[in-house]
Amino acid sequence: VTVSSGIPNLPEYVVVGMLDDVQTDHYDSITGRAEPRQEWRKKVKAEHPEDWEGQTQIAAGIHQNFKATIEILKQRFNQTGAGVHIFQLMYGCEWDDETEERNGFHQWGYDGEDFISFKLKEEIYVAAKREAEVSARRWNQDRAEIEQQKNYYQTCIKWLKKYLDYGRSSLMRTEPPPLSVPSSRKEPSSPVTCVATGFYPGGATLSWRRGEEELHEEVEPGEILPNPDGTFQMSAALDLSSVPPEDWSSYKCVFQLSGGQEVPTSLDKNPSITTAIVGVGVAVLVLVLGAIAGFIMYRQKKGESWR
Repeated sequence: VTVSSGIPNLPEYVVVGMLDDVQTDHYDSITGRAEPRQEWRKKVKAEHPEDWEGQTQIAAGIHQNFKATIEILKQRFNQTGAGVHIFQLMYGCEWDDETEERNGFHQWGYDGEDFISFKLKEEIYVAAKREAEVSARRWNQDRAEIEQQKNYYQTCIKWLKKYLDYGRSSLMRTEPPPLSVPSSRKEPSSPVTCVATGFYPGGATLSWRRGEEELHEEVEPGEILPNPDGTFQMSAALDLSSVPPEDWSSYKCVFQLSGGQEVPTSLDKNPSITTAIVGVGVAVLVLVLGAIAGFIMYRQKKGESWR
């Protein structure tokens, strides 16, 4: 959940729901409505319309609360004038379907830094900034609020499992991805880029190795980016400007999905071959970790509680 002030041409308020690495829901202050971002999520909406309407109402209510919170925090931090300010909340639950271990989290941030968080196992609010200590003390004295937080996580786990049932065919699909196409090397000093595309889920690593040694200083890793079809892509560039072509064969690009097997691709000796292509099959998702139920029923604290 993000609310901002002083940023033109962007929605003032945005809510995004995530299940593992997949966006499931979206709400912003321009459209004023919650929208499903997955086909299976649309089915949940159709079969549970009361839940969907409740989510939209909650999202709209938190918007006004967060706008007021920014003004309160500006006073605490002695910030004057308009300026750009951002207040964020990330909350949800985690479930390991092998060990049955469960956890939950509520984390608030202000202007890009941690502000306050709720530790479920300790049942305590922890201030990350001096300016948050007054709120942490007040909330820790409110046992009814803490109990409500604990009850929320039980609801969150219930909906997390429901989402997994609806989206199982999509989330655990094993369709092979398309291969990427090599690009040309502009100059001999240009880096060699390894590209992996079409993999799913998004948790993955792409690295360069010389023999069995993983390289770091010579490598410029890229971010994991979404493809239009819901799969992901990433790249890693290797600087070989000081390596003679006859030694290229000792280098390899290694792709690995979280918890999956490594997929290595050796670099060709021919210096005209400038891109190592990794075609990656999609591994079966074994553990369900880090799921964020972004639109679960949750009673946001009243604005005056930040004072």
